[in-house]
Order: sequence, then structure tokens, then C-alpha cells
Amino acid sequence: MYKTARMFCAPIGRLFWAIPITLCLSMQLIAPAFAQAIRRDLLQTEVASDPRPMALFVTGQGVASAYAVSTAGKSGKAGSKPLGPDTPVRVASNTKTFVAATVLRLWEQGRIDLDAAIGPLLTPRLDALMRSGGYDTARITVRQLLSHSAGIYDHAQDERYLSLVFSQPGKRWSREDQVSLAVKWGKPLDPPGTAFHYSDTGYILVGDIVERITGQSLGKAVRTQLRLDRLKLRSTWWEILEDKPRRAPARARQFIGNTEVTDLDASVDLHGGGGLVMSAKDLAKLMAALFEGGLFERPGTLQEMLWQGPHKGADGYRLGVFVKHADGRDYYWHSGYWGTVAYYAPAARIAVAGVTTNQDAYRRLVIAVQKAAGVTAP
Repeated sequence: MYKTARMFCAPIGRLFWAIPITLCLSMQLIAPAFAQAIRRDLLQTEVASDPRPMALFVTGQGVASAYAVSTAGKSGKAGSKPLGPDTPVRVASNTKTFVAATVLRLWEQGRIDLDAAIGPLLTPRLDALMRSGGYDTARITVRQLLSHSAGIYDHAQDERYLSLVFSQPGKRWSREDQVSLAVKWGKPLDPPGTAFHYSDTGYILVGDIVERITGQSLGKAVRTQLRLDRLKLRSTWWEILEDKPRRAPARARQFIGNTEVTDLDASVDLHGGGGLVMSAKDLAKLMAALFEGGLFERPGTLQEMLWQGPHKGADGYRLGVFVKHADGRDYYWHSGYWGTVAYYAPAARIAVAGVTTNQDAYRRLVIAVQKAAGVTAP
């Protein structure tokens, strides 16, 4: 799901899954200086003026009172309910942050070694599949999967995956199906631990490892290890693996331009690289909990999650979270393909999440979220 900014000129097929991360990286060129967070009234005006529906939620220890802004009353499509801060959407790769946090919870309990080889940890058929594709699973480590430095070809960035997904919108994809595509379509990109290569396939393997260690579905493991119920996230669940919470609003319809993608089977992005449904409010609250001591037992666990490797490209990604550097400060963020983004500003102790129901508003959504977090000037 990762490509460099030059891919703006590529055909849409090459951008499938990759667009939000590409766009977020391009945002780093807009205004690198640190700024104070935009005033709530100005943020509301900016968001309300957008032609596409957006919802943002701002929280954190540095915020006197958490608040939401949205394109009130705007649905964007006939028959769609207005998008609000509690409206659940598919958050795609924003899921990776919390899958990684789940692994770090297992690490602080002594149940997993981040530097262990993945071969013995994987389901045997997945291990055999990876080895058949030229991957040395005795050398690839859990840490390398989490930091995207394992050199694994990404099935989701291959333009053929787009064609398959839209030709079979109701197909139930298994973890093995998707790993098989990565092995069939590509080869190892670099030796393990030498370079950053964003890979949904790698996080699919992480999901398998979590399930084998915990004996639970990935959805149940994430919920249990991160104690999500304690955080009272009203609009959060793992598609297919969990039931929709009884009081959660209906999931929003989501689009890429004029193409509706709401009814694509959730398994196209389910097994670790994605899978969570969340609202802007829940996503911001969970980001705040991650960075403000609400998920881990020990402060050192968060520091381990923010470990920077020696590999090429390590300055921009840690374990499940991107890093943006501006004016001597670090900001942590992740995004999701359908149109979601979340930031945490440690210096200001502000967490901001934003969602849109149409991917073509993504660039503007990122700018609004960055302003709310104080990353870019109002």
C-alpha cells in the first residue's frame, strides 16, 4: 500500500490501496514548519466548505475539551446518511497501527520475541508458501514484518489485484489466497532488514502469528490485548470476525469518485493489513490511548514500538506507524485507503482522526487533520 509521490501520474490500477499513503507523504512538502493547532471555528468552516463529506475528531491530554467537526447534513450521495464523528467506516491500513500495538502487548507479556524468526511462528502452510517464493523465513523477523523491512512483495500494490477484486466483488479472500498472489506475482525485494518496502502481505503474516500465539481470531485478539471495551469505543469492530456493536450507527457508504465500494467483501483487506471499522471519534480516542499510556502496561513498550531500525527508509516508519518530521518535532500517523487518516502530536498531546466517504477528498482531509494537530499552519 505504499508508493512514492511520483506515482501520482501512474494509472489508477497502480494506485489501488497505495493512494492515501502516497498522498500523505506528499503532504509533508506543503508546510514543514510547526504551527499552533487551528481554531475550532476555522476548522469547522474549512471542513464544512468541502464538497465531499468529512468528519474529524480532536482529543488528547493537550485538548481542554474534545470536539468534533463535520460537514453537517452532507452525505455526498443520494440515500446516504450524513457523515458524523460517530459514523463507522472501513479504516483499512489504519488497522496496522493497532495490529502492531497488539504484538507489542504480547511482547511486554513475554509471549513473543520481536527478533524471532517468523518461520516457526507461522501456520506451516503459509511458511511453506513463503519459502516456495524464495523467502528465507528463518531470517525474516517479527520486527522486520512490523517495520516493513522484510523485503516482502506486496500483493495489494500489484495492479492485477485491483482487477481481481472488482471482477469478484463478493469473493471471500483467505489469508492464503492473498499470500499466494504475492508469491506468484513478485519476488523478494531486498534481503531482510535492509530496506523499507511497505507490504500489506507482511501484515497478513503478522495477523497469522497473532492468531497462533493467542488462539483467538485476530479481531478478538486485538480487542482483548488492547482492552478496547474498556475504552468504550461505540463504533468499532472487526468485520467478519466480530458482530457490529448493537448501538453502533450503520456503516457509511464509501466511494472512489463515482464508484461505490461499500459492498466489496471485507476480506479484500481483512487479515492484518486492514479489517477494522471505526468512526473518526473512536480512531482519535484509540490513537490518544496508544500514545498517552492507555494501552500498554509499561512506558518502555511504546518506546519499543517507536524503535527506528538501521535499514534504508527507517526514518519514516517505525512499528506500525509512520513518522513525519517538522521543525525538530515528530508526528506519528497512519492512513487508510478508503479515506481515513489519524495523527498524534506528542509535543502538543493532540490526537486527531479524520474520515471521508469519498477517496477523492483525501488530500484535503489530510490537510485539515494536519492543521488540527498543529502540523501545518492554518
